[in-house]
Amino acid sequence: ALPPAPIPPAEPAVKPARPEFSSGPCAKRPGWSPAVYESAATGRSHRSAIGKAKLKEAIETTRQVLNIPSDYKIAVVPASDTGAIEMAMWSMLGERPVDMCHWESFGKGWLGDVTSQLKLDNVTEITAGYGELPDLSQTNKDHDVVFTFNGTTSGVRVPDLNWIADDRTGLTFNDATSAVFAMDIDWSKVDVTTYSWQKVMGGEGAHGMLILSPRAVERLESFTPSNRPLPKIFRMTKKGKLDEALFTGATINTPSMVCVEDYLDALQWAQAQGGLNGLIKRSEANLEAVTKWVNNTEWAHFLAKDVSTRSSTSVCLTLDTDPANVKAMVKMLEEADVAYDIGAYRDAPAGLRIWCGATVNTEDLEALFPWIEHAFAECS
Repeated sequence: ALPPAPIPPAEPAVKPARPEFSSGPCAKRPGWSPAVYESAATGRSHRSAIGKAKLKEAIETTRQVLNIPSDYKIAVVPASDTGAIEMAMWSMLGERPVDMCHWESFGKGWLGDVTSQLKLDNVTEITAGYGELPDLSQTNKDHDVVFTFNGTTSGVRVPDLNWIADDRTGLTFNDATSAVFAMDIDWSKVDVTTYSWQKVMGGEGAHGMLILSPRAVERLESFTPSNRPLPKIFRMTKKGKLDEALFTGATINTPSMVCVEDYLDALQWAQAQGGLNGLIKRSEANLEAVTKWVNNTEWAHFLAKDVSTRSSTSVCLTLDTDPANVKAMVKMLEEADVAYDIGAYRDAPAGLRIWCGATVNTEDLEALFPWIEHAFAECS
């Protein structure tokens, strides 16, 4: 007689209260509801007094929460983080050699734009594979440097910015979209910083933020790329001088005032958590919970090889099973309304990518882990 089939493990009794673990758009802040839109300036021009006031409030509250120096410029720009980093690269790169640092898909995409679209020829590629960080000391302080603070698709972050020289003559371009509000950024080390509302703050897509140091402003006013057309949504100067209005809330094109209201609500929530330090603590507590579970789970591993480079937001894991089984697990967890959108990025090694930013509650992660174990047993 055949041996009896093994009894499948029972489903865990508790589900995460909020199953949104997507790495973008990310979970809304705890307690969020559409009621936050009731105070939005809907039906009003973004050029009206109330529209400009809300946009200026978004800029200045961002400065307060992130402790951005008073002489740095902040703007709301089109097309999410992609729009922000592209308008910076197209407007400022080409004045000197460029070091392009990448270790996951988005940084690699910026390299492609610089070489294939901008067609710059004095470009040095500094790279590492998924799960690793390249030797950033290879960067040259007299070159412009483009890097991603936190690799959203690899779960690998820069542990610090000590590799950036204080006496640099080049500019540093910091794509911080999945780092800002969850990791401490030394503003003295970065000249261009970009991000979008829909990551750590759980805001809505399509709007980017651009933060410029005085040195970046000097580049904009002293360097005009030759034979390089700039679309309207990339232009930050007028008659050779910075368009100051852009950095007080006069956006280049029309923003969604509903999305602006949502971002303002997220910023107010951030202040209630104790500002930046409170947000960092929430994200790091989430990483600690994942670390504890991985350490006790022999078939789960961090994609990031070095503990100091592990992201506290886009946490990427590999599992000791076939990619098809991982795909089945992800589908099972979504259909059970336990975890949405936690599959690894399409270009990354097969595994899980679990968002652990500040808007995620640690208790929801702790409720998720038994379900991952259940799905692994069912699908492997």
